[in-house]
Amino acid sequence: MLNGTLTNQLNDKVTLDKLANLIIRGGWPSNIKTTEDKINIIPKSNIEEILDKDMNDDKKRDKNKMRMLLKSLARNETTIANKNTLLKDIEEIANEKEMIESRITIDDYLDVLTRLHIIENQEAYNENYRSPERVGKSAKRHFTDPSLACACLDLTKEKLINDLKTFGFMFESLVERDLRIYIEYLGGNLYHFRDSVTGVEVDPILEFADGEYAAIEVKLGFHQVNEAKKSLMNFYNNMIKKPKFMCVIVGYTDVIAKDPETGIYIVPITALKP
Repeated sequence: MLNGTLTNQLNDKVTLDKLANLIIRGGWPSNIKTTEDKINIIPKSNIEEILDKDMNDDKKRDKNKMRMLLKSLARNETTIANKNTLLKDIEEIANEKEMIESRITIDDYLDVLTRLHIIENQEAYNENYRSPERVGKSAKRHFTDPSLACACLDLTKEKLINDLKTFGFMFESLVERDLRIYIEYLGGNLYHFRDSVTGVEVDPILEFADGEYAAIEVKLGFHQVNEAKKSLMNFYNNMIKKPKFMCVIVGYTDVIAKDPETGIYIVPITALKP
């Protein structure tokens, strides 16, 4: 896509079952060949290891509060959840003193999870936007692998398929995990974009080592492609420096194509490979 050499073609058919399994399984190398009935064991074991041992690397911390924080982060996967949202999820705040103490606690716990490479924030992109004062500066919260978020919420393939809204968030997490790996290999960075006035969002933004960038939209179903193209064109029209290319990454499709009207690529996640 960066070189402009991608051609229209058919990709292997993708099922919701396969996508759900990829999310629950995660990117753990030792989990690749695990049978379907056991693919959640490694992610869950990682979470339990954090709670039982790793979070106490330098001092004793409250296991229950950390568990609640992990669940809150999982519920808010791929969103811009502020600390107040997380605080409400882990405890009731009765007075100002407790609120101060709780903020110190949550900062400490988030720092531990960052140092353990369990969470990884996706910073905001704002270069060359026509109205920079409107660009949101908050980072999106991510687990380093969507399987960890699923483990925290005890999600299974069946639960994901029966809750397409949650499925959509976890699918976005899967795509952004893969894109982060690819773009960092190329010496670039992964960002997100949000216009705080209009609410226009583009997730993610890929910035390459030479400063060129691409705007991506992530959609689980092919029926959402037109909505994604509209969002990308709205973003394009407000940028002074235009993206090198734009793309909609889709879960449930077998078509690899370039839209003749907008030049936007339509690509299934399973077609993206090293």
